[in-house]
Amino acid sequence: MVLLNHLGAVPQSVKHDISSRGSDIINGYVAPKNSMLYMASVQDSHGHVCGGFLIRKDFVVTAAHCDDSKPTHVVLGTHNLTSHHQKISIAAKFKPESYEKVGLGDDIMLIKLSTEVQTDDKIQKIPLPPAEGNLKDKEVCQVAGWGLTETGAPASELRVVNVSVINPRVCQRQWPGLPASVICAGGYETDKGFCQGDSGGPLVCSGFAVGVVSFNKNSNCKYPDVPNVYTDVSKHLQWIEKIVGSKVN
Repeated sequence: MVLLNHLGAVPQSVKHDISSRGSDIINGYVAPKNSMLYMASVQDSHGHVCGGFLIRKDFVVTAAHCDDSKPTHVVLGTHNLTSHHQKISIAAKFKPESYEKVGLGDDIMLIKLSTEVQTDDKIQKIPLPPAEGNLKDKEVCQVAGWGLTETGAPASELRVVNVSVINPRVCQRQWPGLPASVICAGGYETDKGFCQGDSGGPLVCSGFAVGVVSFNKNSNCKYPDVPNVYTDVSKHLQWIEKIVGSKVN
């Protein structure tokens, strides 16, 4: 198992400002039909708690801190959570041994589904990025999820917003003590991004799931003054492949 660098304690500048719960897409739009067919809703007995994405017929990726809600099943195959969908129970959950809590890094979890899903015109897998990453500053990517919008009203339909990748050095200046192996995109000098999530959902760049929604600043969702933070999937590929037992792409 690959153990990635993480901080021994949550830096004060991070600890008091992070928020990871909920699922708000800010200033986005309803996802077009037949798009983002890899999206998963990770749920407990009360409903949606986190986003996720299908990488194999039997594995979904989400954020490690989503396990705080003790999810029991995953919903696939729909943009509207009130409509017909495929509901699959969770057989097992895997987190990096180095994960401690949100804000310390390695905020990623693999969900093993109780049964394989059949990919079709409603459900598709999304590829993971190459190990070298290769994200460019200001590259335009997308993040999507279910939950509250900028109006504060819940959205049953999947919503998506475009966000730009932020230079790591700029992000470190805005988030002193930022964990290693993260990506920053959206939420800084813009009114677009996520607000308290959609935790576990993918940051999608050039068709690859490059990041997992991890945390942001909780005091100002509409016009945050610091970047949104994602777990860098490319830094966890060896761990993922060890858990699933094969190459994922």
